[in-house]
Amino acid sequence: MLKQPALLTHSLQLPSDSRLLSSDFTFGVATAAFQIEGGATSRLKNIWDTFCDKPGTIKDHSNGLTACDHFSLWEQDIDLIASLGVDAYRFSISWPRVIDKQGQLVKDGVDFYNNILDKLQAKNIKAYVTLYHWDLPQHIEDMGGWLNRQTAYLFQNYVDLISKAFGDKVFSYATLNEPFCSAYLGYEIGVHAPGLIGPEYGKKAAHHLLLAHGLAMQVLQKNCPTALNGIVLNFSPCHSLTENPADLAAAKLADQHFNQWYIRPVLEGAYPDLINQLPHAHRPDIVEGDLAIISAPLDYIGVNYYTREIYQAETQQGFQKVMDKPLPLTDMGWEIYPQGLSELLLDLHRTYKLPPILITENGAAMPDKIINNTVNDRQRVDYYQSHLLAVDDAIRQGVDIRGYFAWSLMDNFEWAEGYAKRFGIVYVDYATMKRTIKASGLAYRNLLNSRPHRVSHLIG
Repeated sequence: MLKQPALLTHSLQLPSDSRLLSSDFTFGVATAAFQIEGGATSRLKNIWDTFCDKPGTIKDHSNGLTACDHFSLWEQDIDLIASLGVDAYRFSISWPRVIDKQGQLVKDGVDFYNNILDKLQAKNIKAYVTLYHWDLPQHIEDMGGWLNRQTAYLFQNYVDLISKAFGDKVFSYATLNEPFCSAYLGYEIGVHAPGLIGPEYGKKAAHHLLLAHGLAMQVLQKNCPTALNGIVLNFSPCHSLTENPADLAAAKLADQHFNQWYIRPVLEGAYPDLINQLPHAHRPDIVEGDLAIISAPLDYIGVNYYTREIYQAETQQGFQKVMDKPLPLTDMGWEIYPQGLSELLLDLHRTYKLPPILITENGAAMPDKIINNTVNDRQRVDYYQSHLLAVDDAIRQGVDIRGYFAWSLMDNFEWAEGYAKRFGIVYVDYATMKRTIKASGLAYRNLLNSRPHRVSHLIG
């Protein structure tokens, strides 16, 4: 008998009594349209196309015109997803692929996604659809983008049309993915599309994004009452460099800006007290009734987690991120801090009356190398192992968590980092578009197939 390669011995293990192993816990993989699809000639231009064309915005000077060519290879990609044994696939709809400049559906674009939904259904994989993952149509940005209140209503129209077009094929909708990134990275510090810079922009864009979420929830609950409808927010626990009161206050202020600013209005219909400290020019333009719309009841809340951040006091802004991170780090330079995930989940559980939680993104970029058609990404296996145990720990302490999605299915266009950073559990050779399951993907597959209900299903 041939000796099994060491690569295949990496494993992910959970306690036998873990809720994650139960039949009602959902495991999946996640992607986003602009990061994998390509097919740019078959859709309208979006803000990331424009951003990529600007010198100095993308570290490797790349773009998303081809990406992973999922637009052409979607059928084999769904076969690949099915081979991993997942229960669900989280992916996003490209707004500029399915809606024209007049606000009407584009048949070819809708057909592309309906074909994906049909094949997922045939494979018994639940579709978790994100309606906005950062790729705003450029013609809408030309009218002010997320600084223009009207964009929220254009989004509602898009969601209304596309959700009707998909019918009952979608198991779950997320209105927005990480509005913090769209607002702060895109409209305040300018490192993401559309690249605006100014503290007077960020909170205004954030408010219109959250308004868009609330308006979309209205049509989703009407058009898709049996689907699970919610929003996906990203969180980084904010720790202080020292126990000095000034550093503690700095960490709390950063938490208000970057975490609470998004979850509190969604769950409680109010912005943090921080709003009263902002200069009037930086405050969002809130119309009466907006916060009631934003705080529409959710079927779930998606939590994306990658790392924590450490802050110290700073006189001008009140806080400053500490750039010298404790080891170990991912290839993005992010600290590997699994206990931050259980800490975050427990803190949210204590602070808010939460709907059920899905871990909608969790994963790590690592400096992967493919050797003899194998990728031995042991560091990523260890990352998933420690973070799955953190989820298990939070559940044992009373947090209602219903699912976990690995980010990402495959290596892809990592926004301002281009193609240099690899988050996938599947390796992509961008020259040939060949997909190769990494050790982490094999370990993930083996964990999912080892669940008691899945073993009986496979045997049966």
